[in-house]
Amino acid sequence: MNIIAGCGLLLMSTSCNGVFDDIYDKAPAPAEGDLYIDASSWTKWHYINLHELRETVENGEKAKLSITTMDIPLTDSSDFDKDSTGIFTYWYDVFGKGITSRERRSYYATIPQPEPEHWDLAFHRNNIRTNGGEVLETSLKDINQVGTASLYATLPFVADSWNETDVWTVQDRMLEGLIGNQRIKINNELGKWLSVNIPPMPPIFSHADNVFIVRFNDGTCCALRLKSYINEKNVKCCLTIEYKYPL
Repeated sequence: MNIIAGCGLLLMSTSCNGVFDDIYDKAPAPAEGDLYIDASSWTKWHYINLHELRETVENGEKAKLSITTMDIPLTDSSDFDKDSTGIFTYWYDVFGKGITSRERRSYYATIPQPEPEHWDLAFHRNNIRTNGGEVLETSLKDINQVGTASLYATLPFVADSWNETDVWTVQDRMLEGLIGNQRIKINNELGKWLSVNIPPMPPIFSHADNVFIVRFNDGTCCALRLKSYINEKNVKCCLTIEYKYPL
């Protein structure tokens, strides 16, 4: 049974990389001005700086998204606190109750996740982090209807929180149903825009195309809407994002 479950997890892994292309919608081509981030890697975080992007436009230059990619630390480092950063291995009940049923099996500490000096958002597959920001989910489907930041000032935004079960990064024991997860702060509110549901196999991707508002620690806000999670080659976890910054 462990081998069967592990094979199912391998199917889940490859389904983000073109094996089950025919069962998903085809990707629209990114429009000019959209953000495009290939976040399909299990072992990398991709950072963007919207503040820098805005300055580029204000200086009369064509907007060009700068993406900084940094590896997830996987090497054991006993000098760091196991309860704040590290790799936490869980067993997932893939063919039973699903991946929400799990058991922690082991952990080891690593160095903290490397980050660029200036960044606003970071992406890893269906995981998202903010740099000290907060997120609000709206019911809007049209990003042009979001209005100004003041409209959302008193609404309940959600900050990033520690997570050790959802940033899947180590695959070497998948045949045993075991996945190594990076313990790191992510934003579960913004993460609602792309969910991976198991069972069934292959997994079902749930794509929410409503608008989310991100409030950064300097008080500025942006609006984001996930238009697509696949690219023109049908690779999953490649994100085309409509954005508006600042509001």
